[in-house]
Amino acid sequence: MATIRGGPAASAGLRAGDAIVEVDGEKVDAEHNANAEVVAAKCRGEPGSKVDVTILRNNDDDDKQSTERITLTRAKINPNPIEASTYTSDKGKRVGLLRVPSFSTNTVKEMVDGLRSVESDAAVDAIVVDIRGNVGGYMPAGVDAAKLFLPARSHIIAEIGPSPNSIKTYDADGIGAETRLPLYLLVDKRTASAAEIFAAALQDNRRAMVV
Repeated sequence: MATIRGGPAASAGLRAGDAIVEVDGEKVDAEHNANAEVVAAKCRGEPGSKVDVTILRNNDDDDKQSTERITLTRAKINPNPIEASTYTSDKGKRVGLLRVPSFSTNTVKEMVDGLRSVESDAAVDAIVVDIRGNVGGYMPAGVDAAKLFLPARSHIIAEIGPSPNSIKTYDADGIGAETRLPLYLLVDKRTASAAEIFAAALQDNRRAMVV
């Protein structure tokens, strides 16, 4: 998991890399078919209310893991914003860097603003999007963010419902998309959920190189 600066999880002592395995006594690990979105949904609630989570943590001193039960006080949170910057590579190329810590309802606007910022800052030769440690969040934001880099009619993802015929597909419309510059995505083992959708869509359409 990843935490938001000043959010309930960080304030209670949860750290990046912790895995939530129980919420209010209900197991939410992989063996019980729980993913990041399921865990997030179970943790949500009215600001000021309490939720008990059990985490699995890797100990710093050895390779062993330990569990700890922590009580969180829910609060309204503001996701960490996207950070945009530019730098010069060893080969003298100007690179625009977008660090995307999570996907929320504000992500697409922030990403558009970030792209405009790095492209106006200098004549960049490539774009790097850093989604390391990004455990997802708001799934539609991952789809809409992918649209920013894909030409029209590029397939992003299909959502399959309970019946065989209930399939909803998401494709790019190509409106305002950045399809000119080389694109690189930085991922790690904590990149998940909406971030995975974003990365997979760009990789499957051969728009980005995943590193």
